[in-house]
Amino acid sequence: MIVALLNQKGGVGKTTLALHLAGAWARQGRRVTVIDADPQVSALDWSEQRAREGGARLFGVLGLARDTLHREAPEIARGVDHVVIDGPPRIAGLMRSALLAADLVLVPVQPSPLDGWASGEMLNLIREARIFRPELVARFVLNRCAARTIIARETGDALAEHDPPVLAARIGQRVAFADAARTGQLVFEVESGGAAAREITALCAEIAGLAP
Repeated sequence: MIVALLNQKGGVGKTTLALHLAGAWARQGRRVTVIDADPQVSALDWSEQRAREGGARLFGVLGLARDTLHREAPEIARGVDHVVIDGPPRIAGLMRSALLAADLVLVPVQPSPLDGWASGEMLNLIREARIFRPELVARFVLNRCAARTIIARETGDALAEHDPPVLAARIGQRVAFADAARTGQLVFEVESGGAAAREITALCAEIAGLAP
């Protein structure tokens, strides 16, 4: 399965989710490759930091920020169980290519009306991609949610009425994610029984139910 994390808005947590989904699958014994399609190469930076810290290699990370992604990603997918694409902000050509490559598109948004409104361009790209890939599955993911806030609940309720809808699993605003990133780790390694790890596990389980 090829999963793309896409949103034209930056700072919504695409890289964090991409790395943690890959890590969760790798911990289940799956072969996983992350494609860093963001010119900022944050996923590659994380991988290099992990190597400097002496961390074990859990999955491969490849830099592939070009609009031939829809041709190259399926070839990469032949040798692994999952490919996770960490998409770019505001590069329409790259996002279109990622959409044409993906089986599942996850659109991370923060619990704010501004993030919902800013996703309009992304939704247009998804509708465009479905002309060529009618089987393409897409979902919103609520990320960086403050616990039990009204705005998180209201944003979730609003997105539930959208196409694509929002996943039930939500990822909180957790210090553990930042602590892990600094040393090239994942929350499973720094806080194995913590809330962040449980949320990522729940997200993976829900995604498994969407697999084509």
